[in-house]
Amino acid sequence: LRCCTAASVVTDGSGAAAEERSLYIMRVVQIAVMCVLALTVVFGIFFLGCNLLIKSEGMINFLVKDRRPSK
Repeated sequence: LRCCTAASVVTDGSGAAAEERSLYIMRVVQIAVMCVLALTVVFGIFFLGCNLLIKSEGMINFLVKDRRPSK
């Protein structure tokens, strides 16, 4: 009886479409969050590497200034 009523036909069709749409939206949100996290990690590693490089150059320059040529 349930499959033959008009209410069940309308409900089943729109319910499946709504569920499929919500799954699609959830998948898009998951992809967007993963992209943002990946970019955050990449830029974090890049900026930490640049910061360490700048600090090491400063330390090398500091040591070079202290050295005097031998007579």
